[in-house]
Amino acid sequence: MSYLRAVMAANDHSPRVLALTAEIIDMNPAHYTVWGYRFRTLMSLDTAGQLGTDAVAWTWSRELDWVQSIARNHEKNYQIWHHRQLIVDHLADSTGERARTEEMFALDSKNYHVWTYRQWLVRRFALFDEEELALTTKMLGEDIRNNSAWNHRFFVVFGALPDGQKPAEEVVEREIEFAKKAIQLTPQNPSPWSYIKAVLRKGNVGLATLQSFCEQFSPVSSPDDIKSSHALDVLSEIYDEAGDAAKAEKALELLASKFDPVRKNYWRYRRRQLGSNSPVVSATA
Repeated sequence: MSYLRAVMAANDHSPRVLALTAEIIDMNPAHYTVWGYRFRTLMSLDTAGQLGTDAVAWTWSRELDWVQSIARNHEKNYQIWHHRQLIVDHLADSTGERARTEEMFALDSKNYHVWTYRQWLVRRFALFDEEELALTTKMLGEDIRNNSAWNHRFFVVFGALPDGQKPAEEVVEREIEFAKKAIQLTPQNPSPWSYIKAVLRKGNVGLATLQSFCEQFSPVSSPDDIKSSHALDVLSEIYDEAGDAAKAEKALELLASKFDPVRKNYWRYRRRQLGSNSPVVSATA
């Protein structure tokens, strides 16, 4: 670190800085100041035409491979992915990057930093394609409760739409059916319920279209057959919109007293709001 302070004071971006910063990062991979100085050094060498020469046997490709080797051992490190993003943005080339993130997903399918990087990658290079959609289908097939994969799927399906543009009806229908199949497998999994409601809003489809589907999991008239508190929540909104206060009240009271008593105050607040047409605030907000 004393050497690094001297190097930084002299604004030295010579090849030896790469070895020095690599050694410090090996000791402390979260040292963001060192990562920042390393990137500036790489850029300086590149600008000077020295990167990748005999004098400096280091290339951008080798740097990305080196970063990947560190990521395997320090999965939750944010600085690694920021550094990678700076490099890929500079190179304007995403070749191989999706495969690198998928290697990390195999180690931890809910790694927040990798998902953040993957979303940036999709937006930066307009990768709103079938390959990206297939990734979410595959990962949800492996773990249907992977809320990160659900979030990414919504981003891939709707993220490229200009503000205010309604998605194609067939896309909305496809995503509704996809979520329904997931719900049928895990009725108490909150992720597909959140997803299907978001898809309906995006497609400007009424919540009432889910009534018969929700009643399969949560018949208000038969509490012993209720399999999903999330279906009850949706039904309470549907019944309220339809003006059926008795059923809406029953659904909310069942949530408060039996199926989600941890949030009983919230559900009873919702019960007091019935008929007011106030926007529904999520219990997880």
